[in-house]
Amino acid sequence: MKIITTTMLRKHISEVVNTVKCEDSVFGIGRRNKVEAIIMKFPQHFNKNVSEVTNTNANSKSFNFLKDEPDLYKIGDLKKKYV
Repeated sequence: MKIITTTMLRKHISEVVNTVKCEDSVFGIGRRNKVEAIIMKFPQHFNKNVSEVTNTNANSKSFNFLKDEPDLYKIGDLKKKYV
């Protein structure tokens, strides 16, 4: 994640949005070396039945580290499908 200041964001908002959109990058926005917000690509498959946080996590790269882990459960083990 690249961290930029609010001043840099104001000056380069178009470039930042295009980079997020086209390269699937994430930017941290902050002041005095403290991240206060992030800009990331909006989920392509937004599920209105779950929270924004769940949608963001389900459609981000947050859990890519698990792709090589063995599956412990099967879909049939779920009582209710959330995402």
